[in-house]
Amino acid sequence: MGQLKDFQLRRLEEHKYSCASSSLMDPMMQKWWCWLVEQCPLTLAPNLITISGLLVNIATSLLLVYYSPDAKQEVPRWACFLCALGLFLYQSLDAIDGKQARRTGTSSPLGELFDHGCDSLSTVFVSLGVACSVRLGTHPYWMFFQCMMAVTLFYCAHWQTYVSGTLRFGFIDVTEAQFGVIAIHLLSVIFGPSFWSLKGTSVLSPVVPLLFILVPSVLIAWKSPYDIYLQNPTIYLLTFGCVSARVTNRLVVAHMTKSEMAYSDASLLGPALLFLNQYVNCPINENYLLYIVCIYVIYDLIKYCQEVCLEICHHLNISLFTIVPKRPASSTSSAAFEKNGSSKYMTRSKAKVKSN
Repeated sequence: MGQLKDFQLRRLEEHKYSCASSSLMDPMMQKWWCWLVEQCPLTLAPNLITISGLLVNIATSLLLVYYSPDAKQEVPRWACFLCALGLFLYQSLDAIDGKQARRTGTSSPLGELFDHGCDSLSTVFVSLGVACSVRLGTHPYWMFFQCMMAVTLFYCAHWQTYVSGTLRFGFIDVTEAQFGVIAIHLLSVIFGPSFWSLKGTSVLSPVVPLLFILVPSVLIAWKSPYDIYLQNPTIYLLTFGCVSARVTNRLVVAHMTKSEMAYSDASLLGPALLFLNQYVNCPINENYLLYIVCIYVIYDLIKYCQEVCLEICHHLNISLFTIVPKRPASSTSSAAFEKNGSSKYMTRSKAKVKSN
């Protein structure tokens, strides 16, 4: 028995592609894509364009995996450049396959399925490539989160399409994310993969958590269908302010303990939940969810501060809010101290007289 039933094949014939995009960079890239598709011969099949771009992307990503199989070693700069170039080629070919189909009159549901199937596989290799480029394997759990979040967001985008019938691209979406990854690879080319070191030697380590707060706070407020910020300005600012305070406290701890500043932070789950809810067309009312997230980040901040303070108090044997009176020194020890102290100073005085 085949994978598709007869009724599925019949309904596939009725399928019409529907897409809505407000992407920031797509309009800028249209001239390049339109010029590129004109260079393709009319005999070139659109699906062949798609699979060619995917193979280039996979090959260049596997090159980084070859040099850094656990994403901990530094990869050659030229390999990062090839990976950036491979992703750009994939993006360009992926953008023109539909144009080639319309140009040659060969548009079909198979082309759409083939395109999205290749995209789903490409997402995996793009995630692995960028992890190797920045040596994210030094933080294996963060690497896991990054890769799984990428494929989850891709799934959610098509879940939204399944429910609404229209594939929607936001202001900051696939094209922008791909250019962001290309920029990361190019920075590795220019400064070397050690530029992204997470072991306290890179000044970028504290910057990344801040970006994880600042960028979502702007995007969530901007794209909210409920005007989440305008409706709840104090709660919104309190929520992201507490997240910022939590991350700042970790930065202070990292400075005082001369340790690394980790990228991941439990408080970032709050903004991530708001962002994910908005990404799938807000199945949960944003205003209610904001209050839940606000309570969570306040609790998380208090819990973190309490645990840090108690651990330091225990280690230094001090009290947090009270002063423990010191025991008075015994007369014997005082006399011994005075004797040792006086003889010490007498010795110094005698040595000084002799030297004079």
